[in-house]
Amino acid sequence: MLTFGTDGVRGVAIDELTPALARDLGRAVARVLRPATVVIGRDTRESGRILESAVVEGCAAEGVPVRLMGVAPTPAVAFAAERHGWIGIAITASHNPWTDNGIKVFAAGGAKLSDAEQIEIERKWHSISTEPTAAAIGTVTPADEVLGEYFEHRVGVVGVRALEGLRVVIDCANGAMSAVAPAVLAAAGATVVAINDAPDGRNINDACGATSPGMLLTAVVANGADLGVAFDGDGDRLVAADASGNLVDGDQLILVAAIDLAARGLLRHRGVAVTVMSNLGLVRELESAGVGVIVTPVGDRSVLAALEENDFVLGGEQSGHIVHRAHATTGDGLLAALLLCESLVRRGAVLADAARLDRYPQVLINVATPARLVDPAADVATEIEAARARLGEDGRVVVRASGTEALVRVMVEARDERIARETAASIADALVSRHDGVILGR
Repeated sequence: MLTFGTDGVRGVAIDELTPALARDLGRAVARVLRPATVVIGRDTRESGRILESAVVEGCAAEGVPVRLMGVAPTPAVAFAAERHGWIGIAITASHNPWTDNGIKVFAAGGAKLSDAEQIEIERKWHSISTEPTAAAIGTVTPADEVLGEYFEHRVGVVGVRALEGLRVVIDCANGAMSAVAPAVLAAAGATVVAINDAPDGRNINDACGATSPGMLLTAVVANGADLGVAFDGDGDRLVAADASGNLVDGDQLILVAAIDLAARGLLRHRGVAVTVMSNLGLVRELESAGVGVIVTPVGDRSVLAALEENDFVLGGEQSGHIVHRAHATTGDGLLAALLLCESLVRRGAVLADAARLDRYPQVLINVATPARLVDPAADVATEIEAARARLGEDGRVVVRASGTEALVRVMVEARDERIARETAASIADALVSRHDGVILGR
């Protein structure tokens, strides 16, 4: 049985995440959250329509009115939940290949669900499968106007002429941002070159987008652009490229935003929330600029919780989930792109200079295991303790289970790359030995 991971439910479409399971999850969401209305959006995957119909059936069976956005970025679904007080459901597997799909749920008001809400929904979901299928009694209507509201709001954050003179390449990952992102940046004044903006149901994230930015790096140079941005399939994260075609990751984008907001007195409590996967160099850079850093577990839900707890307005992940809490309730690649571009234009800056970061060498090794592990760090606690003693204050060790796959991620940072590689390899080998695992890429 599927369960909630770090960001919703995800699995092989139709095979693991079946229409019946999607229908029952819709019913469980309706029973636990008792929404006045549910709004549903999906990315461009071939399986999206089938699973959308199933979720609609489940919500309607509980008598809940449903509004359909069609293809829409996940942050647009969260925006609809925030603006209208609806429960939001995004049908997406984010950066995964087209063969997968998933379901993300937003509470009324646009926030991610709490752990308690997810647990209760999961409990109801698993029990509903034994019930007979109920007849659909809720209404289903289009919500086409909501994408227009999202469009206008995001342009309004920076202004209709804020990006004039800027040439930007946008890699839409053949996903949910394909129609809206180029139009929004153009409306804000930028000259836009869009690539990978022709989804066919199977090309989402296919050698493109935030997880495969090679095409973006090449296109920025070929088009003489000032910078480029690449989204993932559902548009809730981004990476960038400077004018020379160098990759700019989430850590660097957080640095640019934090320094700019702090200089303008807009970085509330002069604090930022990042995850354990953010580079130690980012933490040191922010601290040297007088910006406090809260480090959270992996996942934008953890970042959002830290923002709320500390009343911060900026947080994110190295992978490119960036939360500008003054304008949105969740990570939004388009919003982050707009604010990045506006910052550069206003300051007369270039991305390569603004994003310069003294990065610690970081080594990441993925260990595939026969089954998902609950607490892999406990299994190699002795090796981790020895590694931390060796690294001292000039390094870091993170061992964690993937939230979506049977993988353990071993990350080590150190001032010396050789030491980082040796340390990571030692811990990965210990996991392989204990769990009959395989190191991917070796």
